Amino acid sequence: MADYCISCCSTADLSLDHFSKRDIKVIYFHFELNGISYLDDCGISIPPEKLFDEMLAGAPTKTSQISVGEYAEFFEKMLAEGKDIIHITLSSGISGTYNSACVARDELMEKYPGRKIYIVDSYAASSGYGLLMDKLADLRDEGYTIDRLHEWVLENRLRLNHWFFSTDLTFFIRGGRVSKTAGTFGKLLNICPLLNVDNLGRLIPREKVRTKHKVIQRTCEIMEELADKGTGYDGKCYISQSACYADAKELADLVEQNFPALNGKVEIYPIGATIGSHTGPGTVALFFWGKERVD
Repeated sequence: MADYCISCCSTADLSLDHFSKRDIKVIYFHFELNGISYLDDCGISIPPEKLFDEMLAGAPTKTSQISVGEYAEFFEKMLAEGKDIIHITLSSGISGTYNSACVARDELMEKYPGRKIYIVDSYAASSGYGLLMDKLADLRDEGYTIDRLHEWVLENRLRLNHWFFSTDLTFFIRGGRVSKTAGTFGKLLNICPLLNVDNLGRLIPREKVRTKHKVIQRTCEIMEELADKGTGYDGKCYISQSACYADAKELADLVEQNFPALNGKVEIYPIGATIGSHTGPGTVALFFWGKERVD
């Protein structure tokens, strides 16, 4: 058994069962729905379907990151058990939680001198962040020390590719990621924007594709262009989706058809409350290992 813990935020958008089976410790973000506060606890407090139904009905949402005090309490439980820690945070390109985790680490290092607490910015989000955590669990189980694992994640985190599209621009317009004018024309022309996460962990619009069927095809083409070994890709592939499982399944089927060497089936997860509060329903995201993100 490793003498350290690996941990992450609930915004890695996997199931609690998955985190438990892989022995990944999880700390929860917070969100509000209709002015009521909840934990983003992987759909336990509010199932994703209910959240997105409420959003479509006009319910306001608000998210808040994990506080320094919450991080300190979370980390100290592991330190008290005699474990060192490597904690991977949600991308600093979309949240300030990395800074909060670093402040908590610095406070605890005064109390636990000589112990190791590594805080790493994932530059990742949703189930792409989850795919990164799953890989770290694999390496830990293979016998990697905490120092070696820390070096590996710093060297490889930008090889985790995120590509996603939306068939409903309402919440992208509301959040300012798509202008109101562009969004109006996009709806009229049936445009599904294709975005990715760049090398600074920010969400960046890349292409405008007309029709849902074409954007699903284009997303798979991009995986062929960027994945390790091209169509010979033999790693894991995750997809996350917000109230559009049929679209996610269509993409998953296409990926499985075009990448016969995949390590298992494509795994599909619901987008969690924190990320989903910003994307809204109608978003599908594809995650795989491939070429390093350089912009």
